[in-house]
Amino acid sequence: MTSPAKIAAPPDGSAFFAGKPLGEIEWLGTARVRALEKFGITTVLDLLTHLPHRHEDRRQFDSFPRDESPKAVCVCGIVAKTNSRWFGGGRKMFDVVLQEENGHALSGTLICRWFNAHYVQKKIAVGQKLIIYGKPKRVGKQIVIDHPEFEEVDPEADGQQGEHQTPHLRRITPIHPATAGISARDLRGWIYRLLAETSSLAASVLLGPLPAGLATMRHFDALRAMHFPESWETLNAAKRELILGEFFEMQLVIASRRAEATAQPGQAHCGSGALLTAFQGQLPFPLTGAQSRVIDEIRHDLAASRPMNRMLHGDVGSGKTVVALSAMLLAVEAGAQAALMAPTQILAEQHYLNFKRWLEPLGVRIALRTGSRQEESAPLPLFGGSSEDAAPQIIVGTHALLYGEEFERLGLAVIDEQHKFGVLQRAALLRGAVAPDVLVMTATPIPRTLTMTLYGDLDVSMLDELPAGRGKIVTAARDESKLPDAVAFIKKHLDVGRQAYVVYPLIDESAKTEAKAAAAEFEKWQKQFAPHRCELLHGRVAPEEKDAIMERFRRNESQVLIATTVIEVGIDVANANIMLIENAERFGLAQLHQLRGRIGRGSHKSYCILIHAADTPEGLEKMQTMEATSNGFEIAEADLRLRGPGDLLGTAQSGLPPLKIGDPIADADLMRLARQAATELFATDPELAAPENRRFRSLLAARRQVTLAT
Repeated sequence: MTSPAKIAAPPDGSAFFAGKPLGEIEWLGTARVRALEKFGITTVLDLLTHLPHRHEDRRQFDSFPRDESPKAVCVCGIVAKTNSRWFGGGRKMFDVVLQEENGHALSGTLICRWFNAHYVQKKIAVGQKLIIYGKPKRVGKQIVIDHPEFEEVDPEADGQQGEHQTPHLRRITPIHPATAGISARDLRGWIYRLLAETSSLAASVLLGPLPAGLATMRHFDALRAMHFPESWETLNAAKRELILGEFFEMQLVIASRRAEATAQPGQAHCGSGALLTAFQGQLPFPLTGAQSRVIDEIRHDLAASRPMNRMLHGDVGSGKTVVALSAMLLAVEAGAQAALMAPTQILAEQHYLNFKRWLEPLGVRIALRTGSRQEESAPLPLFGGSSEDAAPQIIVGTHALLYGEEFERLGLAVIDEQHKFGVLQRAALLRGAVAPDVLVMTATPIPRTLTMTLYGDLDVSMLDELPAGRGKIVTAARDESKLPDAVAFIKKHLDVGRQAYVVYPLIDESAKTEAKAAAAEFEKWQKQFAPHRCELLHGRVAPEEKDAIMERFRRNESQVLIATTVIEVGIDVANANIMLIENAERFGLAQLHQLRGRIGRGSHKSYCILIHAADTPEGLEKMQTMEATSNGFEIAEADLRLRGPGDLLGTAQSGLPPLKIGDPIADADLMRLARQAATELFATDPELAAPENRRFRSLLAARRQVTLAT
């Protein structure tokens, strides 16, 4: 077998720049280029970094299976017979009888079966030689593979060796993600040819060089081996190299953010603590040890002249709001303004009402700024100012704060539920010659294994202790047949004075989904829970009415809130001790955990009832996880196993380069290596931190271009 490293360059010695449009490659042709563009592949780099999702060992095929197996097989055989027939509901079944080739004889058969796949019938004919990949199962006396992947063997290429070897056979063969109009075989052939035509490129091509000590092979060789490896060992080494390259690029961005933030001009925003002491003295509960520790960490940052960039991470109910307000009061006492930005209007209004209740007795002026509401506390003799000074000292709002709000002396910006904001949105708060201190908060549990990726540019404070006196939450997952029992259970608690939430995934019924909807079910609940009062709350309720509904619920003037996920964060009613979630299988684990965090805030024992129609292993695992633990970090790890890291690492929210091959969980050791290398690079050459620095731009740009060999 020819080594991929020895594939000869084309006679003219040409090489392509990675950014070169595929339309300039004559042999691809217009139709192929258009098909690739629909797939999001427009340049040479895009195509060469369209990596296989698996490989098949076609050096020696599996024997035809004699029984069913949970493991997929890769076999090669001759089409002996085809048959198609219609069955119930106007559906069509197409069978292919494949015979195993054993020397010059045919022995053993296998049924390959497709349903309603008319295009397959057009491609397969008797006498063809096919490669089949799929899981065999027993159907009566037959062994059948349903909807297998298949590929026709080119008779002219079959058996070729040496310099004329095909990219499809007699090797460890890549299987690339395909799409309509483009087969895995097409992609394999095009990539094979491109690799041959770019074989004269330098080691630092495509994704950029790794620093000395990390690289174990030339980067271009790693890319080529990732597509066409000589052995499984070579493939593993190539994969390690490419993962490190991705992680190093990501950690470079993170390290540059940290270095740039540290280099920004800032100033201290920390008062003596008299106002903080007065605030904490009027609280009806003592601070936890974790809250006191984190406030000290923030206080140290506020006292420094460099800008604070800290993330406050804690599970639901751990007391982040009190910590954030303590930080804001330290800034106010230093003569600065503080702003808190929340992701939703209902959460911003909740913060505003709480702050107003706590701080008006202290003479601190509070303002609310949302898209539909502008409100300020009554004129007061301001702490550290005079009654003629009308500027609010603390401003609470939504993303409306990003537009049109002119801060006179912003010293501290607090961003609540920061994962709901993009990097550019957060950066809009930081305009100005002197950067304010920044505290971002999240109650969405982030697995510890991802913290160094998502928050690598921030100092991290952890609230790992819940306040004393919180009631225990019991979680029970029940199928839909148990709903009447759940209703009876809730009514017993309502009768003794408690309150409840009933949560739905939708506002209105939809023809596209079978999920129940809050508005459609509201009348039913009014009848079921009478004489207790029910109210309906969702995202389309007018802001003034939302306030009135929430205020009545807080005062126990209404007993049941029928709602959507608008109550996911920020709602704090200690008397509400029951939550029933309908169609629970349609929510993510992290979202279910957030919703459950609305109860258990008083001293009463609380209950979360998950009514579900889960009929998949993933859905059942979700329900079992919610029953088994209330630890947000354990739930986050389970969520990550179910969903993968893609949602958490979305570039729209994180601003980080996308990952094509690396998994921050499975490859955590490589992430640590990349992080260490990027940190050391910036430590030894601080000038890289300057965004205008040409060398820094060149370093990142090198990851996006191909350079010719010298």
